[in-house]
Amino acid sequence: MEKIKIGYFADGPWSHKAFEIIADDNRIEIAFVVPRFDTQDETLLRYTEEFGIDYFKLNNVNSVHSLERISSYECDILVSMSFNQIFREDILNLTPLGIINCHAGKLPFYRGRNILNWALINDEKEFGITVHFVDEGIDTGDIILQRTFCITDKDNYGTLLQIAYGECANILYDSIKLFLDEKVNRIPQKLIDPIGMYCGRRSEGDEKITWQDSSRNIFNFIRAICDPGPQARTILNGKEIKINKARFIQEAPCYIGKPGQILSKTKNGYLVKTQNSFIEIMEVNTKLKVGEVLT
Repeated sequence: MEKIKIGYFADGPWSHKAFEIIADDNRIEIAFVVPRFDTQDETLLRYTEEFGIDYFKLNNVNSVHSLERISSYECDILVSMSFNQIFREDILNLTPLGIINCHAGKLPFYRGRNILNWALINDEKEFGITVHFVDEGIDTGDIILQRTFCITDKDNYGTLLQIAYGECANILYDSIKLFLDEKVNRIPQKLIDPIGMYCGRRSEGDEKITWQDSSRNIFNFIRAICDPGPQARTILNGKEIKINKARFIQEAPCYIGKPGQILSKTKNGYLVKTQNSFIEIMEVNTKLKVGEVLT
């Protein structure tokens, strides 16, 4: 193909760099941008004004009105990046090349929501970014491109987000170029794993630390929801406390004690007993005393 016309369904930081890269390629025409209906993102609106691209919201992308409006642009393909509506059968068949989506998960694993948080909670050593065709399932369509990125103990939700913002843009652009070069190779997810897995949405109330858990699990939990996430929470004397950072002490001995008890003060924080050993908590939003018990 010499040129390709796309409709861009996108929102938030995930979509900004991708827009910049795609818009810079004169072989790719962005016909319109549809953000989330309740968007707070003004960056895409500013971009569309700068480039003279139509920008409009759709309360239901699958309605007859929406289908007629999208169809009028005669796009070759629809592209989704951090869009939050489910595409149904009629819109899936609206363009010759269908719909593709960029997902910050290593499909067919880590389908669903809040993938970067769950990857850290599950102590993964890498996370994936996948561009796939959209079908009638949730994150189940054939894979176009997939790349993986290492996770170390120095990583947290913030560092993975920064990697994902940039690499999602790169892999989405590279996938669109495959269509231009007519080199798309569809990989059915069942060939990788016949079952896969799903992650559920994290919601308010999921931030509480369980001190009866292992040091490794608590370390992963704290870094998985650190800033810009909601931050891990614990209770002391009826008051909620936020913990934004912890250090896993690899060589800490295992022994029986009182989970949640503050054992000692350190240069950077406090040692707190866990189910099996202890962990150093740092960047806590209040002063603690040795002997106090977090619950």
